[in-house]
Amino acid sequence: MKKVLAILLAVVFVLSLAACGAKPVEEPSTEAPVSTPENAVIRLSTTTSVNDSGLLPYLLPTFEAKTGYKVEVQSAGTGAAIQKAKDGNADVILVHAKASEEEFINEGYGVERIPFMYNFFVIVGPKDDPAGVNGSENANAAFEKIRSSESKFISRGDESGTHKAELKIWGENAPDAEKDSWYISAGQGMGACLTMASEQQAYCLTDKATFLSMKDELNLDIVLNEGDDMKNTYSLIAVNPEKIDGLNTDGAKAFIDWMLSDEASELIAKYGEEEFGVALFTLLEK
Repeated sequence: MKKVLAILLAVVFVLSLAACGAKPVEEPSTEAPVSTPENAVIRLSTTTSVNDSGLLPYLLPTFEAKTGYKVEVQSAGTGAAIQKAKDGNADVILVHAKASEEEFINEGYGVERIPFMYNFFVIVGPKDDPAGVNGSENANAAFEKIRSSESKFISRGDESGTHKAELKIWGENAPDAEKDSWYISAGQGMGACLTMASEQQAYCLTDKATFLSMKDELNLDIVLNEGDDMKNTYSLIAVNPEKIDGLNTDGAKAFIDWMLSDEASELIAKYGEEEFGVALFTLLEK
């Protein structure tokens, strides 16, 4: 009897060792593998703010993993971004200058203008605010204080959406960089202009998202925040295949559809909350 019991214990021990060494059986994946589209590259021409703020680097890995597409981002001011599309070097654009977007559509280059999100322009400047901009009624009033005090102002000067918004705020009496020594036309993107403003302790109009993403690197504060004349709306436009040959029309549609999807909306709505305590972009109501 003892011999039988010993044999049984030995068998149990061996089976226990085998069970410990066995690899767990993996559940088969229920997700179908993503197939690579025939034309897998989407050329996106966009404004610097959605790139410099980190929004696109945050969104694109999810889009690419879901669809098999690869997005090539060309980032410039809105004027240059639109021109790339006119030259046949983009399949879709993401920009923020309504008048230029409507002109693009009216000339037959774009299929449809789809506004989908916004943030605000803000005026940033030296922490001691020498022009007394803080508390101004609106951006135009703030600009007039900068003009009257001849405090340094860094302008994009690049026909971007931000530059056009700045000129609209100045109105008909916009400063002239050749005549007004305090007004500096940089001809640079938003990140570069903010760096210049910080180095020279100058004022600057910027989208809030880019400023917050760079704030720790800058010696500047927001001196006027989210005025009525500083709303900044972003639109998606697919380039018209009837006007330009060789477009990835299917890819452009896939990108736009995903950017308007619930998945992308959820990602956009929370972008910035963890790092900055506030979302950097707000979705327009559908």
